[in-house]
Amino acid sequence: MKTYQTDQIRGIALIGNSGSGKTILAEAMLFNGGIIERRGTIENKNTVSDYRPIEHENGNSVFSTVMYTEYQNRKINILDSPGLDDFSGGVVSSLYASDCALLTINVQNGVEVGSEIHFRHAENVHKPLIIAVNGLDHEKANFEKSVEMMKDRFGNNVVVIQYPVNEGVGFNSIIDVLKMKMLQYPKEGGKAKEMDIPADQVSKAEELHAILVEKAAESDEELMELFFSNDSLSEDEIEKGIAKGLITRGLFPVFCISAKNNMGVDRLMEFIIGEAPSISDMPAPINSKGEEVKALPDGPASVYVFKSSIEEHIGEINYFRVYSGKISENLDVVNTSNGVKERLSQLYVCAGKNRTRVSELNTGDIGAFVKLKNTRAGHTLNVPGNDWTYPGTVFPEPKYRTAIKAQSESDDEKLGEALGKIHLEDPTIIVEYSKELKQIIVHGQGEYHLNIMKWHLDNIYKIPANFNPPRIPYRETITKAAQADYRHKKQSGGAGQFGEVHLIIEPYTEGSPELTMMKFGNKEIKLSIRAKDEIDLEWGGKLVYVNCIVGGSIDARFMPAILKGIMEKMEVGPLTGSYARDIRVYVYDGKMHPVDSNEISFRLAGRNAFSNAFKNAGPKILEPIYDVEIMVPSDRMGDVISDLQGRRGMVLGMSSHKRLEVIKARVPLAEMNKYSTALSSITGGRAMYTMKFAEYTQVPSDIQEAVIKAYTEEEEEE
Repeated sequence: MKTYQTDQIRGIALIGNSGSGKTILAEAMLFNGGIIERRGTIENKNTVSDYRPIEHENGNSVFSTVMYTEYQNRKINILDSPGLDDFSGGVVSSLYASDCALLTINVQNGVEVGSEIHFRHAENVHKPLIIAVNGLDHEKANFEKSVEMMKDRFGNNVVVIQYPVNEGVGFNSIIDVLKMKMLQYPKEGGKAKEMDIPADQVSKAEELHAILVEKAAESDEELMELFFSNDSLSEDEIEKGIAKGLITRGLFPVFCISAKNNMGVDRLMEFIIGEAPSISDMPAPINSKGEEVKALPDGPASVYVFKSSIEEHIGEINYFRVYSGKISENLDVVNTSNGVKERLSQLYVCAGKNRTRVSELNTGDIGAFVKLKNTRAGHTLNVPGNDWTYPGTVFPEPKYRTAIKAQSESDDEKLGEALGKIHLEDPTIIVEYSKELKQIIVHGQGEYHLNIMKWHLDNIYKIPANFNPPRIPYRETITKAAQADYRHKKQSGGAGQFGEVHLIIEPYTEGSPELTMMKFGNKEIKLSIRAKDEIDLEWGGKLVYVNCIVGGSIDARFMPAILKGIMEKMEVGPLTGSYARDIRVYVYDGKMHPVDSNEISFRLAGRNAFSNAFKNAGPKILEPIYDVEIMVPSDRMGDVISDLQGRRGMVLGMSSHKRLEVIKARVPLAEMNKYSTALSSITGGRAMYTMKFAEYTQVPSDIQEAVIKAYTEEEEEE
């Protein structure tokens, strides 16, 4: 195929609510560009996008799909992203790798939940936005209502460039207020016939044209002066203003289409190649050294890998965008994310699962590598001499977690490998093995998201696995001082084991002084501090280990063994097996045997003395508390707050942000299980939330009793 120059290339991310017609719009665009000979349908499972088995089974996009089309000697790279919020990773990465977002709106429903969420994603990364109102041939089409909803939800930068003449069954005509022409389509769709605007539509068209001219003029001071001088602008001047307004998100132009009937798509494509920005028009990305990476076609070759996938019979495919220079076959590059050298032996451009081999790609273009050994999504490839990386895609934080376990222990290793491959394709699925919880924890964007992951395990990888409730990473600590001693004695023929340890434990807080005297009942214990170790625990908090041995009752060589025994119980707390923290231990006395004392004896004596003291020191369970921020429509705020209070949440404050209410709260992690599902149910899917660890606090006594009881029962079962 032809090699396109930078100014001939456009990159768009197709975004929008599930069912708004993104996939069918992509079909029409590829058909109009001659990339495919026949348009597929969702029902027939033969679209270029949504080609994977899970997408055929569910009837919606799960992964983003890379495609391209050619039109009027230009190339449009198309990234079709999933509509459901659970698969927002594909939306975010598609926006990162494109210069403009094309938001599809289902005209029957107007601005749906997914439309709002995707609009926010585009807003967060400052991408220009074009809006395509789709389905105008439907009997329930309501264009005016959709425009009202867009202005209400997206603001006054929504500007109508087209409106339908005869929406509903039989739709075939559009008034274009930029061209000031009527576009009429044949029954089979395709290319429009330009006609004069009918007399009964002239007044409305002129009114919308005036609004468009004024909005275009606002984008540029020179155009504003022309507008004030002439009271109007030419079509070329309006287009110049629209192009500038797009880049600054000063206007969101609205187009009319019926993707199913291929009506309005040709004009939309014409607008994209004419007014949508190229990579050269957009702000340059900043690399890891704080420098701009300018889109220079003759600059040093540099690419960012924004997506990886695993295809049957091929293996890994890495999709990339060229941000500088030219990429050619057999080019030697350095993966500056990991320092590994790679040779780009094969380059492809992709239309779904169909790949066309090319010899080179210029700045701004999108392609694919195969057979790279150490390159993944998120990596930067540069020609030697440039050792920086791109900051990369910032994916949304996980909102849902579950534990997973293979049904057969023999599949444990295969499960780990499969989860690694799943994460490669979808970085928003995060897998960790928790040594503390003794579980594999999988984090995702929602319950449906992880159910789709399980479908892949069952059907693609053939690994039966079960989801289990994730344990909570509690912490254990004490609230008062306690004393204990323990003698470990074992005799079995030859040399035996003997070690006796006397110790005191107390709660530790930063800056609290060591004690020199303790009293338990009628017994006073004097503490003479000889040495002190402050140990920062990897799970948070501290253990302060104080040596108060006088008179040689325990030899100094056994003190590390006592500490080791105490640490063993710190790692498996006496109450629930959770990590213990914030404790000071004074070892003040003990006994040795000249023959039988050894390290293991004092390790066991120290461990058991610490455990006995812990149980008498007012032990408490601490639970993780998370900062939760929820963006919710005002009409659902009361229900959300009520639900948070039912989860032992504490509302910290409320504010407004871009037509949404923001609730800030602190909620125990134990109460956040399946919260994404509950929040979606409460708000009709219109709310978004993030959560971040804040601190550990004591659990209420009734909950502590329930947690200890559940742990004891689980231990007995095992």
